[in-house]
Amino acid sequence: MGDFTVEHSIIAEIAAGYGAKILYNEKIAGYTSFNIGGVCDTIVMPGSADCIRELVTACRENGIKYYIFGKCTNVLISDSGLRGVVILIGNEYSAVKREGNCLICEAGAPLIKVCNAARDAGLTGLEFAYGIPGSAGGALYMNAGAYGGEMKDVVVYCEYLDSDGSVKRMEAADMDLSYRRSVFTGSDKVILSVCFRLSEGDPEAITGKMAETMQKRRDKQPLEYPSAGSTFKRPEGCFAAKLIEDSGLKGYTRGGAQVSEKHSGFVINRGGATCKDVCDIISDIQAKVFADSGVKLECELIPVE
Repeated sequence: MGDFTVEHSIIAEIAAGYGAKILYNEKIAGYTSFNIGGVCDTIVMPGSADCIRELVTACRENGIKYYIFGKCTNVLISDSGLRGVVILIGNEYSAVKREGNCLICEAGAPLIKVCNAARDAGLTGLEFAYGIPGSAGGALYMNAGAYGGEMKDVVVYCEYLDSDGSVKRMEAADMDLSYRRSVFTGSDKVILSVCFRLSEGDPEAITGKMAETMQKRRDKQPLEYPSAGSTFKRPEGCFAAKLIEDSGLKGYTRGGAQVSEKHSGFVINRGGATCKDVCDIISDIQAKVFADSGVKLECELIPVE
């Protein structure tokens, strides 16, 4: 990483030029669904694709370490925070517009906003995503899914920032969408917008299905506590939550982190949990489940430091 004063000047100038919010020495915990994460050097909240492109290009050209996040619902950020520049693509870049039976969504659009827009337009196909606490871009990045549906079922194309700084379009067939991953996972490509193709439906029926989906979440998931959703990917032929419960780990606690007593597949922040608490509890779960069942649980959370 280069000189912080130079970095500050470059990024501050771009942010000011676009009217983007910029924060210095800010704790990122409050911007994550887990409420975990230390102080970051610089956090920028861009409001346009051009601003994102200029920020990323400046970081790449000047050797500035940078991070791209959406709603921070599937990441576990270090207690020591992050050096460099954090680019939060969120509510400031979240427009949703309809074109025929398609919704074109800026990457920061919360899925709940996208689902509500689909309902209001009388378009069905996204009900499964109602209540997933992520953004359109983040959902595509990891091919988010629930209750029998996935992003790959409805995505048509996306626009993204490539490694050479150009904005390109990619069709769904080229996204390598599979269980909790896409061609974007782990790459330096930055999703800018996503197009979903839906079908005409009855608004009342759509509303009912959305309500049913949300009730299932409330009944089964510990939504009253901060978490990053399901902690582990689904092992082939079984469920992580059952393996964890069978190993006697329901309610297991390390520091402020706990295996949810409501749903063993969730590690929750009971209050004051640190990144280390969560990492420790994940390691303990993996070791005990493997010892008991021979199954290696793969963590779904993305650790960032």
